[in-house]
Amino acid sequence: MKSKGKKEEELNQLKKELDAARNLFVAQFQGITVAQDSELRQKIRETKSQYRVVKNTLARIAAKGTPAEGLAGSFEKTTSIAYNAGDPVSLAKALTAYAKANPIFTFKAGMVEGRVVNIADIAIIAAMPSKEELISKLLFLINSPAQRLAVAMNGVARNLAVVVSQAVEKKSFRE
Repeated sequence: MKSKGKKEEELNQLKKELDAARNLFVAQFQGITVAQDSELRQKIRETKSQYRVVKNTLARIAAKGTPAEGLAGSFEKTTSIAYNAGDPVSLAKALTAYAKANPIFTFKAGMVEGRVVNIADIAIIAAMPSKEELISKLLFLINSPAQRLAVAMNGVARNLAVVVSQAVEKKSFRE
């Protein structure tokens, strides 16, 4: 049994993590094997996110006064949380892919950018392009007109050089 001081420290740590989390997904994991749990934890780490199994009473108390307070009702049965302060799409993609491969892992609730979302929205979020993909597309769109302009300007100079070269060959210029 944990001492009161240890429990208080654990509560404060969880409260601090929930307060910092902008994106959080609550799931039920009952029945997954150690190997499946290790695989899930690795996929979540790859998204620069955190994952932990929580005690429901502790999680409800820690959620008070944090953005996760709206999810407190989902802390029942076996509960795990995956959260980060950055990209919700990469975390949702990792969790959704894992849930498809392991149907015993089910979503209970979610929070994206501090707002509670329903379970159906999690699949929609997972289908979105990641932040890096969006930045890449935006940079391509910004760069594309500049490239076309450079090609057009080079074409004018090249065409002028060809015309001058042909004129010199035909001795079209007066001396």
